[in-house]
Amino acid sequence: MSCFRAVALAALLSAPAGAQDVIKFATLAPEGSTWMKVMAEFNKELQEKTGGKLRFKFYPGGVSGDEKDVVRKMRIGQLHAAGVTGVGLGEVASEVRVMDAPFLFRGADEVDHALAALDTELNAHLEKGGFVNLGWAEVGSVHLFTNAPLRSSDDMKKVKMWVWEGDPIAEACFKAFNVHPIPLSITDVMTSLQTGLIDGVYGSPMGVIAFQWFTKTKFIYSVPMANASGAVLVSKKRLDALPEESRKVLRELGRKHMTRLTRLSREENRQALATLQRQGLTLTEPANPGALQDYEAVGQKARRTLVGRMYPADLLDKAEKAVAEHRKARSTQSGPGKETKGGKASKG
Repeated sequence: MSCFRAVALAALLSAPAGAQDVIKFATLAPEGSTWMKVMAEFNKELQEKTGGKLRFKFYPGGVSGDEKDVVRKMRIGQLHAAGVTGVGLGEVASEVRVMDAPFLFRGADEVDHALAALDTELNAHLEKGGFVNLGWAEVGSVHLFTNAPLRSSDDMKKVKMWVWEGDPIAEACFKAFNVHPIPLSITDVMTSLQTGLIDGVYGSPMGVIAFQWFTKTKFIYSVPMANASGAVLVSKKRLDALPEESRKVLRELGRKHMTRLTRLSREENRQALATLQRQGLTLTEPANPGALQDYEAVGQKARRTLVGRMYPADLLDKAEKAVAEHRKARSTQSGPGKETKGGKASKG
């Protein structure tokens, strides 16, 4: 960076508060996480591209509360934007949770294909709820972390499983396995693992490391129960109050940085899964092919129980159709007898 550019950037970043529009942004992601590193880069470029007229103010690490709290605060104007998982998205538009449907996806390529097919419709639901999606930011494949090995659906019944309080997707998934999970706020999970109230959790490998839950569990089930969606949302009211040029820059940079965040998250989740095994956790596989088929059958049942409560049947049909079409095309391209990328259950 040239001396002149460095001086100019410093001047922009130190512009008087009154000269800037400030977007108050909250997330559960802790300081130092990939989420927050990407958001810091987003903020830096946002100030550069708007001439210092627009910036974020960050509230990371859950200091603004759980995602339900954050969405409520955005609705009343205490916050303006947030990086949320499917739980927060569902508070705005439950239809979006179709992307979190249990055992729907086997790999990232299937997620991308389905999201491309549903993107316009899902964003319309979010806008109807009063928010604009600045970019999808996938959390990643959700695995089960337990203190006893899981090799079949029957093993799940022995686990004191946590469920994120107010998350009907995960609750429906566990109930389809005849598991009665213990609902807790995400901020209470670590304490509950320490006291033995629960001995099973779920999350992306990267998330489980960030929250340190892996220190209280011993096993990772290799088959993901879902793919956890995420996005950066901004209040439509706050967005509409910005100058047109600032709105344009914010949306363009949102797509750019969230696409990068998804790419980084996928790679880091793969690395995190390996790291967890080096830390002593054991990766367990289904006992046999029949066990995997059982999981997929239960997942299909769980998805259908959510029709009408979370998303309409036609939206789930579109998602399942997109996945089926992609699998068929991939199978045709690879030819008979060849293993395709994503053809097995994803491991990260």
